[in-house]
Amino acid sequence: MSTQAVGLAGEAYAAQWLEHLGWTLLDRRFRNGHRDLDLVARRGGVVVFVEVKARRGREFGDPVEAVDWRKRRELIRSAHVWVDRFGNPTDSYRFDVIGVLLDGGRVRIRHVQNAFSVA
Repeated sequence: MSTQAVGLAGEAYAAQWLEHLGWTLLDRRFRNGHRDLDLVARRGGVVVFVEVKARRGREFGDPVEAVDWRKRRELIRSAHVWVDRFGNPTDSYRFDVIGVLLDGGRVRIRHVQNAFSVA
């Protein structure tokens, strides 16, 4: 499985996970120049911007740990664009990270809610 295929599979598993938890997907792979938001979802008055990291194994560490300060900065910039275009002033916003580990035939999901904030 190619790296891109792993990423797309991870996003699909993460989307299913969110829907199982009662979230409604608003956007997938929202593009802003060379940056993107993997998933944008809503539940009630909360909109969550979700970065999905998928790996085939743990040899490169936990997928969630791959979201460093540079990636967070890019996510924040893209989220501002999304809010400017589609946001509602009464909504609350947060950033989540979902790590998907595709380990053989098993899929493991680690969902970190409110993983970081805009400071």
